[in-house]
Order: sequence, then C-alpha cells, then structure tokens
Amino acid sequence: MNEQPSFLARPDGLRLAYHYRKGAGPTIVFFPGYMSDMEGTKVLALDGWAERNGRAFLRFDYSGCGASEGRFEDGTVPIWRDDAIHLIEALTAGPLILVGSSMGGWLMLLAALELKKRMAGIAGIASAPDFTEWGFTDADKAILRTEGRIEEPSAYSEAPYVTTLSFWESGQANLLLGSGIDLQCPVRLLHGQMDEDVPWDVSIRLAASLDGSDIRTILIKDGDHRLSRDQDIALIIDTVAALPGE
Repeated sequence: MNEQPSFLARPDGLRLAYHYRKGAGPTIVFFPGYMSDMEGTKVLALDGWAERNGRAFLRFDYSGCGASEGRFEDGTVPIWRDDAIHLIEALTAGPLILVGSSMGGWLMLLAALELKKRMAGIAGIASAPDFTEWGFTDADKAILRTEGRIEEPSAYSEAPYVTTLSFWESGQANLLLGSGIDLQCPVRLLHGQMDEDVPWDVSIRLAASLDGSDIRTILIKDGDHRLSRDQDIALIIDTVAALPGE
C-alpha cells in the first residue's frame, strides 16, 4: 500500500487526498481521528483485509491533515465532516459502512446523519463525540477564549496537540450525546477500558443516545485508546466483517 494517493478538489479548489478501491458489498469508509491520517495502523490493516476479500474501501485525509492540502488549524468539525461527505458522494455509490476512530467516530456519526438513506452499518473505535464538551476543563476554555488556541504535548506525535477556538466552537455547535440520534442502521461501538484519552463510558452514552435497536457496545478490558494491538485489530476486522451486507 505504498502507492501515491489520488486527489479530489473541493468546490473551493483545495485538494483532498484519498485511496479508493472498487469492490463488492457496502463500501467501507474510514474516518481518521484528530491529528491523524489515512496511513494509521488500524486503517491500513482494515484496508488490507478489504483488499484480500474484494471489498470496496475508501480512506482519506481531512483538509490540512496527512497528504491533503490546506492548514490543519483551519479545520473545524463541519469542514472535516463535509470533506468526508464530498469524497463519499463523488467516489462511491450504494450502501455504506462507516468506520470512525476517536474524533473520526464523531465525524462519522455527523456524516451518517446526512447520508442515512445509504447507511448499511457503523463501527466506532473509541468514538469521541462531543469531546469539545467533556474533554476540556474550565481553565482550557478560558485559554481558548483569550488566546484562540491551546497547544499540548501529544503522546502520538512530536508535533504539539493543537486545538483552536474555531474548532472548539464548531464542536459545541454539533453536539450529539444526550439527544436522540436518528440512525436506524446496525451500530457497533468498540472501546478500551484502559483508554486515557476518551473515557469508555462515552461509548455507553453514545449507545444510549442512538435511536436504532441493533446497537452493540464491545468493551475491551485491557484495551487502550489506540486499540492497535494484533488482537485489537483482529476484533475490529471481525466486527466490520460481521456487519450486514446490502
């Protein structure tokens, strides 16, 4: 999977990087997490499984992330949601299975609400909907309002973990938990109980907020936030593979 990405221009001309392969079944679409991209361990493992099994698969980078054009600091929740929808609508047809990791789980849900007639299933991996609401202290919010941004050390990258005021405000305008999320497709939520970034009870709250009936939450007692161990990857693949077809 070392091939160069393809690019699709948004209406404003900014180009989004992606890899898309046609195949059978509902197209699987992977939503990366915050400050992540389409070259992560989980997405490549899932893409490899999809290729071996002839499944259609789309992975991509949000604007300002990975190989896509733009500045990361210009990204917001609706901008990245719309990046995903633009790629999905331009490149795919028919039913979809959306897979979202961490913040990607939030964007995945927002995109699914816009594409609900095409939804065949959803799989969240340490999903982090509403993390602008529960993931920031009052002190953090005060810094955002006065300085316009927060920079923190990242456990996953040498680059600092940056949150802008515009991103935080956009998240607050797109909260999902606590109200009925009108998605009727099968939903699977995987979460490690040793997750130090996204509390595992977020997936419990998400399951309770979804209106559908075919919803299962899978807790991995010794799993961390990344869920990138061999056994975690196997569970993710088995979970996606078991979602209903067309």
